[in-house]
Amino acid sequence: MSAEFIRIYPENPDERRLRQVVECLKDGGLVIYPTDTVYGLGCDIYNTRAVEKIARIKGIKPQKNDFSFICYDLSHIADYARVSNSAFKVMKKVLPGPYTFILDATNNVPKLLNTNKKTVGIRVPDNNIPRLIVKQLGNPIVTTSIKDDDEVIEYSTDPELIYEKFQHQVDIVIDGGYGGNIGSTIVLANSDEFEIIREGLGDTSVFL
Repeated sequence: MSAEFIRIYPENPDERRLRQVVECLKDGGLVIYPTDTVYGLGCDIYNTRAVEKIARIKGIKPQKNDFSFICYDLSHIADYARVSNSAFKVMKKVLPGPYTFILDATNNVPKLLNTNKKTVGIRVPDNNIPRLIVKQLGNPIVTTSIKDDDEVIEYSTDPELIYEKFQHQVDIVIDGGYGGNIGSTIVLANSDEFEIIREGLGDTSVFL
């Protein structure tokens, strides 16, 4: 069965369509959605089978995953990660924004996402669609980029081409307009010193 292709406008997301996406996630569905960087593929962090499906699509073992997850805001992050005072000050300035912060995980992070790891990647993207989905769902969603790591290819930005490629692997593809083709800036922030793991769309000067 093919995925549903749903148009949602980031500036004024349709409540009914957001609810449809949330119900899909609650039922263990996989959803592709826009962020402030590239399009992401995600599921409910507490649905083990859904996380395993994403790992299969990405061609990795769930235990070896480097999945991050999307939170609604800074206060939401504190439920799943330990945030130092210095990290909090910087995160307050730049979030929502195109950053992934690697932080020490709390016990609320499901074991499948945290096998052999004490840290977790967390995003609060500057895009209303994934944030409102998370808010309505009541907990974070796994997020992993559908961007090809070797080269920028067209399907990573055009939602219709994304749908063509993934329609038999996921349950919903959200058309939120054209996406970007540069990933988030990844920052290790589990100590008082910040380390840039990957330079992406986010400005790195705030960490210097």
